[in-house]
Amino acid sequence: MVHVIDEVSPRSVAYRWGVRPGDELISICGEELIDDIDYQALSSRSRVDLLIRRNGTEKNIQILKSREAPLGLKISSLQCTPRTCRNKCVFCFIDQMPEGMRRTLYVKDDDWRMSLMMGNYITLTNVDDAEFERIIRRKASPLYISVHATDPETRVKMMRNPNAAHIMERLNRLKDAGISFHCQIVLCPALNDGDALENTLKDLSALWPAARSAALVPVGLTKHRDGLYPLKPYDRESASKVIAQAERWQKIMLEKAGTRFVYPSDEMYCVSGKELPADEEYEGYPQIENGVGLLRRFENALREEKEQNTSPARKRRVMIPCGTSVAPVMAGWMKDYAPEGVEVTVRPVRNTFFGETVTVTGLLTGGDLRDQLQDAAEYADEILLCSSTLRAEGDLFLDDMSLEQLKEALPIPLTVVENRGGDLYRALLGK
Repeated sequence: MVHVIDEVSPRSVAYRWGVRPGDELISICGEELIDDIDYQALSSRSRVDLLIRRNGTEKNIQILKSREAPLGLKISSLQCTPRTCRNKCVFCFIDQMPEGMRRTLYVKDDDWRMSLMMGNYITLTNVDDAEFERIIRRKASPLYISVHATDPETRVKMMRNPNAAHIMERLNRLKDAGISFHCQIVLCPALNDGDALENTLKDLSALWPAARSAALVPVGLTKHRDGLYPLKPYDRESASKVIAQAERWQKIMLEKAGTRFVYPSDEMYCVSGKELPADEEYEGYPQIENGVGLLRRFENALREEKEQNTSPARKRRVMIPCGTSVAPVMAGWMKDYAPEGVEVTVRPVRNTFFGETVTVTGLLTGGDLRDQLQDAAEYADEILLCSSTLRAEGDLFLDDMSLEQLKEALPIPLTVVENRGGDLYRALLGK
């Protein structure tokens, strides 16, 4: 595939060696380029051989540079367009969303390039042998892989894709190639927990240190499941069993490898009612973006800010709306860490949009917040809302209600607070 060079930085290495906008890039170091992953990998060498075509004539350009120096080329055709998922997972959250929402919310990405660059979880079921070899060749490490189960029959049943059966072959191949990966296991009661989870953890732990960690995440179920596979959510008893199983494997892996390896998600602890692990038990938070340790890190920052920030608080009343699962935890924090003179009401908000089995703060909608905070003036002078309820741009909730619409519908002012403990404490101060 030939790529037209859109721009060449005037002070770049490539410009000094004669590359110009409009040149057609045929290959780098003898390899054709599929996307930006290839470009970044091949151009990071100290000697870079470019084959370009200018006005119909091919020309070889040999560039000598430091490995860190970029070539300075801009090639729009190399941008990665996200690849979509080919599975029909029985637990897929997108399949459980109501119709009529923003189109972007229905995109099912499953792209190893996004896993490498952004930490997105992938299944590897849409990667053919040639593309898998490119992963090896590009030394794409670490990757973030949705395993769910290592037993072929169980994984195929969960993902409804025959390609799902080959996960252990591919994980072993990655290990042999020196590529590391973090694993995700979305747990569905009676489907891949219990003995199936035992088998999965046994298989994955055998791949250590290539397999760096395994996160245990409870399935998220909405009320929009008509015609879908029958699943039930975790309850206090079943979540406690998962945590006990994980703790047993943590002891095994600490003795074997010096790492706990297995980490139940924060939501699993909230459902079980068990205390969160101590900071050191998260071992640097390798699965923080997967909801493993967010609450512990949040509390640490909240406590540290209280200890270090000696500013007096404005005497006032505030309300913190949050998901029902974290509400007891948040209430405990406010009892321990709220500034003197600040009266805090923690308001659990039921998720009627997705269904009350969805209990996390990040999936609350503008409509539910509006409807359930109409009495806020009786308890508070200001509402402090976590930013995780809004999309990245900070303007829309999942139900497409805008932040401004919610503010106009509430009886008292609302302030959005970043999802960090220090930010919450400073917001409580009223500064």
